[in-house]
Amino acid sequence: MNDPYDLAIIGGGINGTGIARDAAGRGASVLLLEKGDLASGTSSKSTKLVHGGLRYLEYYEFALVREALQEREILWRIAPHIIRPMRFVLPVTHDMRPKWMLRAGLLLYDTIGGRGKLKRAKPIKLRQHPAGDALEAPYKAAFEYSDGWVDDARLVVLNAVDAAERGAVIRTRCALTSARREGEIWHIAAGGETFTARALINAAGPGADDLAGLAGERPAYGIRRVRGSHIVVPKLFEHDYAYILQQPDTRICFAIPWEENFTLIGTTDADHAGDLDDVEASADEIRYLCDAVNRYFDHDVTPADVIHTYAGVRALVDDGSGKPEAATRGYKLALSDASRGAPMLGIYGGKITSYRHVAQDAIEKLATRLPVLEGEGWTQDAPLPGGDFPMEAQAHLINVLAEDYPFLPMCDLVRIGRAYGTRAVDWLGEAKGWEDLGRMFGAGLSEAELTYLRDREWAMTAEDVLWRRTKLGLHMSADNQAALAEYMGG
Repeated sequence: MNDPYDLAIIGGGINGTGIARDAAGRGASVLLLEKGDLASGTSSKSTKLVHGGLRYLEYYEFALVREALQEREILWRIAPHIIRPMRFVLPVTHDMRPKWMLRAGLLLYDTIGGRGKLKRAKPIKLRQHPAGDALEAPYKAAFEYSDGWVDDARLVVLNAVDAAERGAVIRTRCALTSARREGEIWHIAAGGETFTARALINAAGPGADDLAGLAGERPAYGIRRVRGSHIVVPKLFEHDYAYILQQPDTRICFAIPWEENFTLIGTTDADHAGDLDDVEASADEIRYLCDAVNRYFDHDVTPADVIHTYAGVRALVDDGSGKPEAATRGYKLALSDASRGAPMLGIYGGKITSYRHVAQDAIEKLATRLPVLEGEGWTQDAPLPGGDFPMEAQAHLINVLAEDYPFLPMCDLVRIGRAYGTRAVDWLGEAKGWEDLGRMFGAGLSEAELTYLRDREWAMTAEDVLWRRTKLGLHMSADNQAALAEYMGG
């Protein structure tokens, strides 16, 4: 039998891959098991933001917001290709939160985030601002503030890539079927194989309590499964600002420029009691999101305008909140008692912006039982793959790619630069024209890129490529998507 891994992680979402990266970088032998594709669950179904969570201030989640705001700039620094600053416009409405409250909240938001490179909030007059052009006439005053945009699925994949390059073993399509302790060793069965490990991490997100039961552990915390749904429509405005829109039920809704030609609208908060493997936006949620933007924009949106939807289930710690939107976005770590033998650490709750901090906390907590994990945190300074360039130099990187690959249209250069950063050259190579990149599948997707995604990023199906490694599913024709699926065998 092979030597046990130091650490086996169950779950290939943002928490699981973040922990794998941190642990592998400390010299531990790491195995990560994911039943589907990386980021195929909640971690690719977010609103695509790295943000403090302005609305959480209303629930007095000051520590949570402070932590997320501090992480926001760290993530921008280590992944400047997939993360970029974005300015948000918050219109003032007379029948909702008063102007003084919004001003005070944004001042607090900027203050507890500390000094950084992101611009601070300011009041604006919508009739004199580009963001006002798309809004109905009654909206005259607003505030503008900073947060960040992120390609959430690529954030997961790049953490996995870095973990693998530091020695971790990443196994996708490898569902856990059993996990049992024998003294100080875990015996694990997954994907028809068996593995052993000295410690087990439960990073199964909304399935964490189910996994705990499978491993013979009582769930340490109740999980509230809250579904967040999003819709995509043809773009509602021509500028690069995003909107945060107050709703009569006190929720907020984002309208975000996405993939050049679209607007991403979300999210909802609804308790989810259904299957975790089949999560979709309901007709009521789609209607709710349409109504949410129609209160503000000149151009009305109907469900018939929706060209794509997605929904994910967030695993929130059940704190007894009456409304799902009020449930805490904080996280809890649960380490099994030493008397039970080999340790198991459960991750409950959390949000994508705080994943790196969650991973560091998890490693430091487990290090009390697994000395190989001891050492200083390092992930706050080491760039993710492709992110080894200055955090404000994304445009410069794209211009360099344009000089080196003049045959690529700017739309393709922007997509490639923002997805791969400096590693774009790993598959573009010495190409002098499209013909050097092999078969073309449409929307700028080449055989060379597909080979890279299969060999280096665990992409196995057309869906993996079109909706997680890229978002080309929004741009590619049905015939081209079918050809890609046939080429990839699924």
